[in-house]
Amino acid sequence: MKTTRKIVIGVTGASGAVYARRALEALSETDVETHLVLSRASEMTIRYELGQSAADFAELADYRYAVGDVGAPISSGSFKTIGMLITPCSVRTMSEIATGVTASLLTRAADVTLKEQRKLVLMARETPFHLGHLRTMTALAEMGAVIAPPLPAFYAEPQSVGELVDQSVGRVLDLFDIETPLVKRWGEDLEKGKRPK
Repeated sequence: MKTTRKIVIGVTGASGAVYARRALEALSETDVETHLVLSRASEMTIRYELGQSAADFAELADYRYAVGDVGAPISSGSFKTIGMLITPCSVRTMSEIATGVTASLLTRAADVTLKEQRKLVLMARETPFHLGHLRTMTALAEMGAVIAPPLPAFYAEPQSVGELVDQSVGRVLDLFDIETPLVKRWGEDLEKGKRPK
């Protein structure tokens, strides 16, 4: 029996909605089924940063769930996924996940991802970090989460903001073994990284 790979995408209200949109666009070109949950604050950020409604944004996903729907499939460990990407990820969301006090479907799905020992990747989007933020990230890393702030890769010689976004999104999708054309790879695509045979 063939099973479809599924990934949960969580979007919080931190700045950086473009990362979520680009991830969904890239995933739509793969065989991976997307299950989207937006925090209430993310709907405002999507409107401010991308100039689109949450409903239009959600059209990029295969499935969308209301943030208060704690009975949704993604709230159960028996709903098999390859993991969850939260992009952008606010400190509030990280804190809920780290403490296990999950107040929404978004953080419940993340908690399920951890308890099932699946890949949880958090594109943390707050700066600067104080000691409490760093301790939260340490706790999450100790629980198995991957903290992956969308930091620019200047070695890839980006020529636009879009290329910076693509590199960051492509690299986090790499963590799920999802192949996309977004990444300029050292030693492959970039001449300066190649070595003679």
